[in-house]
Amino acid sequence: MANIINIPVITDGRGSLGVVEKVINFNIKRVYFIYNTNGQPRGGHRHKRTRQFLVCLHGSCKIYCQNKLKESKVYCLDNPNSGLIIEPSDWHSMKNFSSDCVLLALASEFYDKNDYINDKY
Repeated sequence: MANIINIPVITDGRGSLGVVEKVINFNIKRVYFIYNTNGQPRGGHRHKRTRQFLVCLHGSCKIYCQNKLKESKVYCLDNPNSGLIIEPSDWHSMKNFSSDCVLLALASEFYDKNDYINDKY
């Protein structure tokens, strides 16, 4: 099942710097971000291979997940100091975006439309 990971943050008089490459256990092949959703949900799928790490850089949103055991959980992302690891088998949907939300996604695979599975379990 998906799980929240704390991001190490270095803070000094110049501000804060979050470092993610040592807290995720996959190589990053794709980076994208979601914003200006106008209240529309995103996602609504799972993957064959792709793992993802989602970080809400600004604002807030909710991630709805269901794993292959049909266990469901809702995660609220509202702080850039933590992120959500989503496993390939986790069906997920992103909803309830605040108007100022910027959601960053780091993915283990390049985009491939054949990697997407739209059906829930």
